[in-house]
Amino acid sequence: FNGRDGEWSAAISAKSKRSVRLKVLAPQRPQPPLPDLIYCFAPLKQGRLDYLVQKAVEMGAGILQPVITQHTQVAKPSIDRLRANVVEAAEQCGILAVPEVREAEKFERLLTGWDKERRLIFCDEDASTNNPLPALQAVEEKKLALLVGPEGGFSDEERKMLRALPFVTAIPLGPRILRADTAAVAALAA
Repeated sequence: FNGRDGEWSAAISAKSKRSVRLKVLAPQRPQPPLPDLIYCFAPLKQGRLDYLVQKAVEMGAGILQPVITQHTQVAKPSIDRLRANVVEAAEQCGILAVPEVREAEKFERLLTGWDKERRLIFCDEDASTNNPLPALQAVEEKKLALLVGPEGGFSDEERKMLRALPFVTAIPLGPRILRADTAAVAALAA
């Protein structure tokens, strides 16, 4: 399993107390492309962050992008730990394509450098409706990204900035305020 070459059958050709040598026989499953979905999230404390990353992989995120917001509690997440969680989740689910984990980026920089061809779906806990479907059905772009905020939500300034951008669509996640790690799963399921 390397996230690049697909799945192959193999036979043991030699073994010792410390190692096993395999002979590669035949391809079983070709390497699929990564899903074209960027999952942007504010890093959480370790246990919750591990859960968030695992669920993002299971739900089909192709790229994981940590975003440092005004209310983010973890300023510098361990990218190595995130990558290890991504590989573990991919192996657990039988996913051959291992999602990319990017370095954390500040909120403003992320928006300034945004690819305007990619629609950013912003999970807005202050949305005026509880139903995300009408907003999602109106999205025409094929290239999507999802942005979930930190514990405590986005600041008023960040929310105002997001709502002013033409490539951003705000959606609610229902009538309740969700924990950030729960919001991750709910948003990816929408």
